[in-house]
Amino acid sequence: MTTGRTDHQRRERIIAATLDLIADDGVAGVSHRKIAARAAVPLGSMTYHFNGIDDVLREAFTTFADQIVALFEAHLGAATDRDEVRQAVADLVHALSEGPQRDLVLTQELYTLAARRPEYRTLTTRWMRRSRALLEQHFDPATARQLDALIEGLSLHHALDSEPHDRALTVEAITRITTDTPR
Repeated sequence: MTTGRTDHQRRERIIAATLDLIADDGVAGVSHRKIAARAAVPLGSMTYHFNGIDDVLREAFTTFADQIVALFEAHLGAATDRDEVRQAVADLVHALSEGPQRDLVLTQELYTLAARRPEYRTLTTRWMRRSRALLEQHFDPATARQLDALIEGLSLHHALDSEPHDRALTVEAITRITTDTPR
């Protein structure tokens, strides 16, 4: 690990450590001291790189949202017709729900923070706009909005349910929402 002034990845390590800490202990368990220890950086690096704990949280959750949007892009980008898009959305639902438990926890921590503190709603609003814009490449805005909500809900239900979910049921739900929609 590089230290001192030549440590160009220090900020990124702090953000990664913040996300790991949130996943382990929740937003309530985050502090400058804990983040610095997790990132293996001097405590002073926190105030050098960030203007307070809210700045660190916003940057960390923005990074996380960017990763999820990239997952949307990866799944939806290659689809060219309606059936391919439906399959891509089903793949996305299952990738989100069967992915790391860490991502599920981070998503719920961000939603809870945004529900309690309106200044964090900007992050969730931007995230939803970006994911919907990707869906709107294939569906009208109303359908994209419904489909985005379905993706969130199914992902959460799949991740938390003790019974495995049948992929065919996921495709059926997507098909019901996307049947006879223009685009």
